[in-house]
Amino acid sequence: MFGSSKKKSTQPVPLDKGPLGGAAVSLSQKLVTVGVDGKAGFDSARAVALAAHEAHPADVERAIDRVISQHRKLAASAGFITSLGGFVTMAVALPANLVGFYLLNTRMVAAIAHLRGYDLDDQATRTAILLTLVGGDADDVLKKAGVVSTGRLAHLASGQLPPPAVMVVNKAVGFRLVSQLGDKLLTKLGKGIPVAGGVIGAGLDVFLLNRIAKIAKKEFPRRERLREGRR
Repeated sequence: MFGSSKKKSTQPVPLDKGPLGGAAVSLSQKLVTVGVDGKAGFDSARAVALAAHEAHPADVERAIDRVISQHRKLAASAGFITSLGGFVTMAVALPANLVGFYLLNTRMVAAIAHLRGYDLDDQATRTAILLTLVGGDADDVLKKAGVVSTGRLAHLASGQLPPPAVMVVNKAVGFRLVSQLGDKLLTKLGKGIPVAGGVIGAGLDVFLLNRIAKIAKKEFPRRERLREGRR
């Protein structure tokens, strides 16, 4: 589904210009640094993966299911974002709960990738993790970033994407997510309705998280066992 090997002859989409471009760059950078590496009050993907592995040392797939279950509960409650403070202050004001939703999914996907044996310090792996957030739009994002998509996300995570392309694709993912925030916000306006709104919002978040988890499990096939104590 995903992956890359060549650059197209077309010019990549300019993503750095204007407030929307600035928000896109900031969003992709923050999702990777905080979602993967963690921040005070928000555990890193490695820590989450290691805890799940310790709970199920003989079964990586059960550990992955544990990670997904934990993040499903967090997506339903959505209270985790309140501890992140200034993280959501960007060039364009983005809804905190939606940014938090993407942050939560970034960590979940990164933990799954780590459990399947991928190096979270590798920039190509981090880009592959970001691409799961746009799901079926990943090929289009790569195309608009000037990268030809062939193969699977695991190929990209194996380092087939050159460093300059990594930066362009990360910006393209951020741009796509920022562009989608308006549509998602309209859907989530139902949360303003007492009781029913909360149920609708929680259900939507869980549905979307499950979809992203399914993509991550498919696109990050197992490479090696998680090393004991690896952080």
